[in-house]
Amino acid sequence: MAMLVRLLTKGVIKHTRKAAKALPCSTPPQKIWFDNCTISDFELGQVLGAGNFGQVFIARHVKSNIICTVKFISKAAVLKARQVAHVKSERDILRKIDFPFILNLLGFCQDDKYVYLILEYVSGGDFFSHLRARGKLDETTARFYAAQIVLSFEYLHSMDIIYRDLKPENLLLDTKGNLKIADFGFAKKIDLRTFTLCGTPDYLAPEIILAQGHEKPVDWWTLGVLIYEMLAGFPPFEDEDPSATYQKILEGKIHFPKHFSKSVKDLIRKLVTADLTKRIGCLKEGIREIKHHSWFVNVKWDNVLRKVDKPPIKPKPLSSPSDTSNFEEFEAITPLEHQSVLSEDDQAFFADL
Repeated sequence: MAMLVRLLTKGVIKHTRKAAKALPCSTPPQKIWFDNCTISDFELGQVLGAGNFGQVFIARHVKSNIICTVKFISKAAVLKARQVAHVKSERDILRKIDFPFILNLLGFCQDDKYVYLILEYVSGGDFFSHLRARGKLDETTARFYAAQIVLSFEYLHSMDIIYRDLKPENLLLDTKGNLKIADFGFAKKIDLRTFTLCGTPDYLAPEIILAQGHEKPVDWWTLGVLIYEMLAGFPPFEDEDPSATYQKILEGKIHFPKHFSKSVKDLIRKLVTADLTKRIGCLKEGIREIKHHSWFVNVKWDNVLRKVDKPPIKPKPLSSPSDTSNFEEFEAITPLEHQSVLSEDDQAFFADL
């Protein structure tokens, strides 16, 4: 179990709130791709997020004046963690997918120190911050966002891609308040079961903890956990000690707050079950069993896809396309200039990126 803690627990970043200087910019067209770009093509703004392998900056493509984000991925950190395959997988998967509720890749490049993913800028802030500000969501609001995730997973699974890292921190809101799923570092295209130990402790399915091999059903488990967290304000198996969290997950006992409706409790129980012969989304009816569940009975799925309905969470209005006021500012873990340059042998691991 101690090894699982080391492999699966992510670092914590201190962050503070402060004003950020806006970048001069233009509104991007619907579809763009930065061919043969280098990091010098971009003017960097504030840090929007940070993690174990680097940070994400808002940026302006100087030539086109388009606002985007640049995800810096430290080659040295990736090599040390033996995660090169995950970086390649993230890049390859993002190149293939195109869906309304998934963050778009706009380009990529690398140099001696970093791999750079150029991504669209989604200005409404991260879903975790909106959830934290409200404490918890009502069922109408939670259902709206759960429906967008259902369609996203349906799309990814149709391409044999599993996401494996659903949580509020990996969801963004656009200007209007619709979701965008971000961070595909743990996503993987699969043919059969995979045995990689990855994810976030509160959201891990039992089959991952037990190293039994896992497939698409792990995503439906995480959906059930997210629905619970949206409605309760905390995940169902929460504990300060990750080992205790894993034990609670394996025991499978869910305690529902009194305000949960009968239908949502039934849906969560059917998603958050260790028995794969009973976990909906994985059975004979597939995703139809989720879409036709009583909790989603009034959802018009075509309207969800076309973003017909007004989102229940409205981010603060922007003063400009580069306004970052819906985000909390992060402090970079390691100054960019302090990253070490790899040897030629180590650079070879990134040759086919």
